[in-house]
Amino acid sequence: MSNNEYALQDAHVKIGTKQTLKTVELGLASEVYLAQDADPRLASRLLELCNRREVKVTLVATMQELGKACGIEVGAAMAAIVKQ
Repeated sequence: MSNNEYALQDAHVKIGTKQTLKTVELGLASEVYLAQDADPRLASRLLELCNRREVKVTLVATMQELGKACGIEVGAAMAAIVKQ
C-alpha cells in the first residue's frame, strides 16, 4: 500500500461522483482522485471543474483500486479530500 492509500483512509474524504463534484463546486476539495475507468462524461466534467477551481487531480488505475484505497468494498469513480 502506498502513502496515498493510507491518506485516503485517514483524511476527511468524500467518496463517489455526487459527493466529489459537490465538494469541488463548493471549493472545499484540496485534492481529487479520479479512476481512469470512470464514466468519461463524468470524468471530463470533474476535470473541467478541478481545472477551474485549481484543484489537484490524481489519476488512479481503476475504480476497484480507488474504492480499496478509500477503505470501501466496492469501486469508486472519484473521491475528494476535504480541506481541513
